[in-house]
Amino acid sequence: MADHWIENHKRDSWRRQAKSSGYRARSAFKLLQIQDKFKLVREGDVVLDVGCHPGGWSQVAVELVGEEGVVIGVDLEPCQPVDGAILLVGDITEPSTQDRILSELDNRIINTIVSDISPDITGNWDIDQAVAMTLVADVLDFSLDLLCKGGSFTTKIFQGVGIEELIAAVKPYFSEVKRFSPMASRNSSSEVYLVCRNHMPWVNRDVSIRETYESLLDKKLNPDDELEEPKVFTSFKVRRRK
Repeated sequence: MADHWIENHKRDSWRRQAKSSGYRARSAFKLLQIQDKFKLVREGDVVLDVGCHPGGWSQVAVELVGEEGVVIGVDLEPCQPVDGAILLVGDITEPSTQDRILSELDNRIINTIVSDISPDITGNWDIDQAVAMTLVADVLDFSLDLLCKGGSFTTKIFQGVGIEELIAAVKPYFSEVKRFSPMASRNSSSEVYLVCRNHMPWVNRDVSIRETYESLLDKKLNPDDELEEPKVFTSFKVRRRK
């Protein structure tokens, strides 16, 4: 099975195109195809690239924003520098990493957030899916308040339990929320990209997106529970630089 995957990987046309085009990963073409479809990034924009390793999406973002734009990438794993991008190493859900992002932004607002982030895979689909969904919610809880009016948020998610609840939790804050599968995604992959456009910052957010998501998911998985609203506790906090 491993040998079969390696052989297919070697024959992957997107991988060959990435190598010939100077991109670090085939995933660069996913962002290019998302951009071609939705026109998310403009010249001069400020872009936050979450889960930026190995740097392919940051390379594309730098090309799209031009010399006047700003690209900030963050990932747990360090990657080689990308000309024109600021790459940080850290966990975006940790206050220390959030403070570093805020420092690099220097009071600028974000136009576009792109995220190809993925949790450490355990091999247990239910656990991996749950972690992936809550990770997306956590990223949104930190970054949504930094996103400009009309801004966009795009993230990788996986088809399965919780996807509809996550979409429902996100929808109030954007005028358009769609799922999109780039051609560069492998046919065997369950990944899909959630593309959220036209951020509406005036919509009041009394509870976190993660709380809303977990509450909706709990109602779906436990429909026979008492009617009382479930209490969801989270240690996640949005920190702003004073």
